[in-house]
Amino acid sequence: MRAFRLNDHTTPPGLAEIAQPAPGPGQILVKIAACGLNFADLLMCEGKYQDTPPLPFTMGMELAGTVMGHGPGVSTPAIGARVAIFAGQGGLADHGVFDAARAVEIPDDMPFVQAAGFLVAYGTSHLALTRKAMLQPGERLVVLGAAGGVGLSAVALGATIGAEVIAVARGIERLAVAQAAGAHHLIDSHDGDLAARLKALGGVDVVYDAVGGADFDAALRATRPEGRILSIGFASGVVPQIPANLLLVKNISVMGFYWGGYLRFAPEVLNASLTALMALYSAGRITPHVSATFPLEKAAEALALLRDRKSTGKVVVTI
Repeated sequence: MRAFRLNDHTTPPGLAEIAQPAPGPGQILVKIAACGLNFADLLMCEGKYQDTPPLPFTMGMELAGTVMGHGPGVSTPAIGARVAIFAGQGGLADHGVFDAARAVEIPDDMPFVQAAGFLVAYGTSHLALTRKAMLQPGERLVVLGAAGGVGLSAVALGATIGAEVIAVARGIERLAVAQAAGAHHLIDSHDGDLAARLKALGGVDVVYDAVGGADFDAALRATRPEGRILSIGFASGVVPQIPANLLLVKNISVMGFYWGGYLRFAPEVLNASLTALMALYSAGRITPHVSATFPLEKAAEALALLRDRKSTGKVVVTI
């Protein structure tokens, strides 16, 4: 079968022919239909991601497809079931074997392309906003990097919760996508003093930060007393250095959030969140945004689009 493989951290990944795997105990065989790309895929190429698998490996953290076979001890999901899986690797291939416990059955009306880019982005934002930040209706939420994969899901879920959402992104076109997702206020990150513009809106209660760098510093200065800051990622390449005195004076909480970590220490929390998200999707309250799709043969181009930050929402590779 075909697989998009990373062999070392000095050579770009590429397509290879490998043997189709067979499911072992506790595993299912999946015919993969689509694979969602994430910023973490880029970090894996450089060996900088905290969960980079041992080399060599097939890339692709999250996927959607059809169950084709069971390993010993597995009876669900049923053969033929449509599933989405956060696997950490293996999604950019014709087939893959994955832990059955990680498979989430998807609604019949959910296209594979949407399902493949759903788990990480919406799962991250849902748990971060509801469990960590405990965002409440009427609070003011600012989303940094609001047009990206996780950022756009945070805008949509924040609006669904009933928050007043401020979207911060680069350029009119990207901000328009955030507005369509439910943002109430739009701020171009390259247009003026971000802290001053946030303060002019009355400050913020919750900061959702997938960017880091100067935008984090600006949002911190505009955070209200007892505000909460979610540190989701560092797309800018700059990890913020947080002045603890500001936290003390304004009683601000800064919380790190890594969605994949829940698979290790609280999988039941993650599963409950995904169940709630599927219900929101089925009710028509959230609609995942996929800005670009590429065939497996052009997976390298898909990663380049993500690297150059030219996409909005999710980039998905179809198999």
